[in-house]
Amino acid sequence: MTAFDPTQPEQFLDALMRAAIAAADPLKAVPEHLPEPPAGRTVVVGAGKASAAMARAVEDAYGGDVEGLVVTRYGYGVPCRRIEIVEAAHPVPDAAGREAAARILELARGLGPDDLCLALISGGASALLTQPADGISFDDKQDVNRLLLRSGATISEMNCVRKHLSAIKGGYLARAAAPARVVTLMVSDVPGDDPGVIGSGPTVADDTTFADARAIVERHGIELPDAVAAHLARAAQETPKSGDPIFANTEARMVARPQASLDAAAEAARAAGVEPVVLGDALEGEAREVAARHAEMAMALRRGEGGQRLPAVLLSGGELTVTMRGDGRGGPNTEYMLAMALALGGAPGIHGLAIDTDGIDGSEDNAGARVGPSTLARAEAAGADPGGALAENDSFGFFDAAGGLIRTGPTFTNVNDFRALLVLS
Repeated sequence: MTAFDPTQPEQFLDALMRAAIAAADPLKAVPEHLPEPPAGRTVVVGAGKASAAMARAVEDAYGGDVEGLVVTRYGYGVPCRRIEIVEAAHPVPDAAGREAAARILELARGLGPDDLCLALISGGASALLTQPADGISFDDKQDVNRLLLRSGATISEMNCVRKHLSAIKGGYLARAAAPARVVTLMVSDVPGDDPGVIGSGPTVADDTTFADARAIVERHGIELPDAVAAHLARAAQETPKSGDPIFANTEARMVARPQASLDAAAEAARAAGVEPVVLGDALEGEAREVAARHAEMAMALRRGEGGQRLPAVLLSGGELTVTMRGDGRGGPNTEYMLAMALALGGAPGIHGLAIDTDGIDGSEDNAGARVGPSTLARAEAAGADPGGALAENDSFGFFDAAGGLIRTGPTFTNVNDFRALLVLS
């Protein structure tokens, strides 16, 4: 990274963003975690926004023959020679994802004790790998996904509910693959890097329960379709738990984590003479509320409180949430930036960006957004109302009018949110 130029804060923040994304590149991260080839077949299965890039890394670096199928989001496919890549809808599943999940289950069921099931799981797998439990229709699963996305539930909460409505998530894919050895390579997009939460843990034990899922639904006031509510109430068959013999020959390996991406950005900042202040890789909460707290931190730094040397950059990861109260467009990182602009009120010397590292923040085509001292003035000139946009959850519409949307295109990875606030002296 070249020497930091305080007159070019956007370029500096973009460089940190690129460093964070590059640190989670599956083509670089996967090879060192590959297992030894088995005596029998190696079948690769998987799902998520990084899964196609992970599959390509397997083909390029694995020491044995491979075959298989992974499903990724539309636009996130990577050419492979022997592993089939299927593209499907995210965040609301479609028929392509459902059909891919059924085929993946059949591939797993065809394995024997001398075979290896190499599972590639990353964020997005929960929606892309859809196989409803008995008695639940595919339409019901789509409706539940929409309701969860609007509810303000955390990723852990959403995936707890999803696992208890599925015939493939929550350990059921591992059950299908037994007695084969199962090695799962994971790109973490969840706070705490819990393998049971990443992609709703199709190949790992699920220690949540139907009771947990019902409590989440009640806590967020989610009105479920009748068949789904009845399924959760009936709780006829729990998901496979820790200690189940099906997990005796399974292993999960984390190949990319949010913290590593924050570390890469922090290192890039130091190299440019900017002091990083890392707030953590596991932040959760309502986007607008977290933005208000971070804005106050940034303004306190600029006032000289705490003795922090400037320039400094506040870095954070995790996954923020949005409880939908309006009918606008956007995602948690874009809403965070809108709330940030309001909280900063045009304060000089503070610039920021927030993105989802997969390249898509919520419902539109942007990864996130950026703000600076001129954001509110540009909004006023464009006729955009920041307060009204926040009330309607229309952060995308606001930044589309005022300027500031960040479009990276597909990044082929996913270690969740990346946020950076640059504080100049």
